[in-house]
Amino acid sequence: MSVTPLLRELLTRAAHLPYFYEEGSANTRLVAVLLDELAAARVENLHLPMPIDPRLCSIADAMIASPANRGTLEIWARHAGLSERTLLRLIKRETGMTFGRWRQQLGVVLAVKWLAGGASIQQVTSDLGYESVPSFVTMFRKALGTSPGRYMAERHSG
Repeated sequence: MSVTPLLRELLTRAAHLPYFYEEGSANTRLVAVLLDELAAARVENLHLPMPIDPRLCSIADAMIASPANRGTLEIWARHAGLSERTLLRLIKRETGMTFGRWRQQLGVVLAVKWLAGGASIQQVTSDLGYESVPSFVTMFRKALGTSPGRYMAERHSG
């Protein structure tokens, strides 16, 4: 879910509340606002299930270490000592996603992280191995329903 600055602060404060607090107190009101904010929070499509099979972990680790590597399915399967069919079957079973979808989702998660850290869209495009900003923006828009700039602006408002 999308965590606004207000929701982030409420969560931080609530994490330090005693398990039992006086009903009707300031803590009760704080928790009520927290629950309202949670109910209003936008659900984001940033889930990236990680595999547990050591061979798939090897691929995931390599992709995270070098996200610009646009290796083919064949190359990644060979990297892990798997057939392409086995790789496709395992990744689907462990993540619920196709190989291509998982790889795209990794790119989206990394892009959001980097953009939140102040990286430019041009830098993120390059770091993810896209040949052009429009191709990156198209992928991002398909995954999250809006452009990177608008997504980040909405994420930091509120």
